Amino acid sequence: MQLRAEALAAHLAKGLARIYTVHGDEPLLAQEAADQIRAAAKAQGFGERQIFTVAGAYFDWAPVLAAAQAMSLFAERQFIEIRIPGGKPGKDGSEALQRYAEAAPDDVLTLVTLPRLDKTQLNSAWFTALDGHGVSVRVEPVERRLLPAWLAQRLKAQGQSVPEGEDGQKALAFFADRVEGNLLAAHQELQKLALLHPSGELTLGHIEAAVLDVARFDVFKLSEAVLAGHVPRLLRMLDGLEAEGEAAVLVHWNLAEDARALARVRAALDAGKPLPLALREARVWGAKERLVERIAPRLDSAQAGALVQAAQVCDGLVKGLRHPDWPSDPWAALRRFALMLAEAASGKKGTVLAAR
Repeated sequence: MQLRAEALAAHLAKGLARIYTVHGDEPLLAQEAADQIRAAAKAQGFGERQIFTVAGAYFDWAPVLAAAQAMSLFAERQFIEIRIPGGKPGKDGSEALQRYAEAAPDDVLTLVTLPRLDKTQLNSAWFTALDGHGVSVRVEPVERRLLPAWLAQRLKAQGQSVPEGEDGQKALAFFADRVEGNLLAAHQELQKLALLHPSGELTLGHIEAAVLDVARFDVFKLSEAVLAGHVPRLLRMLDGLEAEGEAAVLVHWNLAEDARALARVRAALDAGKPLPLALREARVWGAKERLVERIAPRLDSAQAGALVQAAQVCDGLVKGLRHPDWPSDPWAALRRFALMLAEAASGKKGTVLAAR
């Protein structure tokens, strides 16, 4: 049975399943989900706790299987945690988890924690067995557009709020910019606000004075910001990636892939293919699919060709070459290329794209 993380508390209040599988790549939310399960288990008398951490393919699963069948020394029901930080239990682990899921008695409650799983892992026999005999909880990062509301909810939970209307939205937007991509740090900043200020309303000034700039960015989220045409955000993300020491070559590769995808979709449309087929053939899916679906129909062939050409020029610049019409600094070149993509995405022919 699959369950959304936000529905976990209501589920636990009704009763406990035998097995809980928490998976996802957002550490804070995964930790909170696991803590809810641990607290519920303790409240229901699962007092004897054992923890097994699967370190590699050669992990010995025999003690795990034995623990589930052993009688408690203190007549308490057992709570067993199986942590698989690599996300891959291996062949022996797959077989062991299937046997474990089928044979675990009712007086044993099990929590399995995993990182984010891909489609193959989610369809594997071992995960299907865990999910079929219990509850799986998938935790996802909070998207940037949802982050202000998430912060407002967390502030409300600790008795604080921001003003109604535009002032409050500005305060939440500032807060979100400072903690984007780093929910653990966001949690710490929220706790700091709770310590610094009493319950009640917080102004933008309060938040500006207290919240550190702890945002963390990745190149995949950068692509989404570029294709969405969010210029201030993409520039902030590029600054953050440069400051964090990200490789300019990797950033360029992702942006160049976006330019080539747009060109492939545009060419397919010009050949008379329907948009869904063009997107599928260009291997565009997920969040990018929605963005490219909006951009490609209004992008003409000349613009698509200019973006691919710009990607080629920028490729040389991040590898140490020079071009008379482009800045020599790799990150300055990346900013120009990203702005060209953003202009094309927004449908506005600005000065950067026109200059090409």
